[in-house]
Amino acid sequence: MIEKIQELIQEIVNFEVSNAEEADQFRIKFLSRKGLLNDLFEDFKKVDNASKREVGQKLNELKSIAQSRSNEFKERFEAGSSSISKDLDLSLPSEVSELGSRHPLSLVRKEIIDIFSHIGFTVSEGPEIEDDWHNFSALNFPEEHPARDMQDTFFIEKKPDITLRTHTSSVQVRVMENQKPPIRTISPGRVFRNEAISARAHCIFHQVEGLYIDEDVSFADLKQTLMYFAKEMFGDKTKIRLRPSYFPFTEPSAEMDISCPFCAGKGCNICKGAGWVEILGCGMVDPNVLENAGIDSKKYTGFAFGMGIERITMLKYQVKDLRLFFENDVRFLNQFKSAF
Repeated sequence: MIEKIQELIQEIVNFEVSNAEEADQFRIKFLSRKGLLNDLFEDFKKVDNASKREVGQKLNELKSIAQSRSNEFKERFEAGSSSISKDLDLSLPSEVSELGSRHPLSLVRKEIIDIFSHIGFTVSEGPEIEDDWHNFSALNFPEEHPARDMQDTFFIEKKPDITLRTHTSSVQVRVMENQKPPIRTISPGRVFRNEAISARAHCIFHQVEGLYIDEDVSFADLKQTLMYFAKEMFGDKTKIRLRPSYFPFTEPSAEMDISCPFCAGKGCNICKGAGWVEILGCGMVDPNVLENAGIDSKKYTGFAFGMGIERITMLKYQVKDLRLFFENDVRFLNQFKSAF
């Protein structure tokens, strides 16, 4: 056995490797659990007691030499790898990561906020689950009033009524209850109505509603504010028109149209040949709404407006199907990378 050990020592001393793979093969051959040294240590159990000391010393010497050579090979090729890595930029990513894009509704929401922020409007937010007072009653929707039928509501609880908010006007009520005039705020957020989903309607959508309350606020102030918004969002050549309408919380009330951004008012399939497209509702805040929120309607007046973010986005990017905003189709969303 001593002769076999001596032969292995000589083999190990003369062993040479040229790469890391051969160095690992050396380790496996001699030092692994199935290697030659392990076999010798198994055979060592059968050596007679008289020879155990001598054979044991030789085995330890063999193991020490094998381990030393293995460490030498390992350090050699680790050092070689380090010298090569000096020519590499290890801060570079292993592969190119494709950039994502913001959702078109997020892009337009931010643009609307920026436009109104430039003329002093702050952003206010509120809960999506609302009580009847903030969602209806404070906004001049008395119980059993037919105007409540204008909005199909998701009720969470009845008596007292708890609902998913149908508009972000509920946020404006909370602002009026907790802040003294002057008030100049916009309320962007998600709203819910029990409607059939189609290319033009959805049970979930997004609104931005605006409110301005101060002394001597007039309809002319409302008109100028909305004119400014329309030109900033759709271009300097945009025109607006106001048509009489009805909302329970404003009086007088109006619908606002803009000259069609696709045909410049000449008539096309988008505006159905009319040259105008509707984008929002607006009006002077009803005195009852001011009084419900604890604001003196004899001293203060105000205006309010509200628009659907989906509606503005569809006009801005010529999107024809509302459902695309909710489907998370990467092919659709990737088109907005340039607007990031």
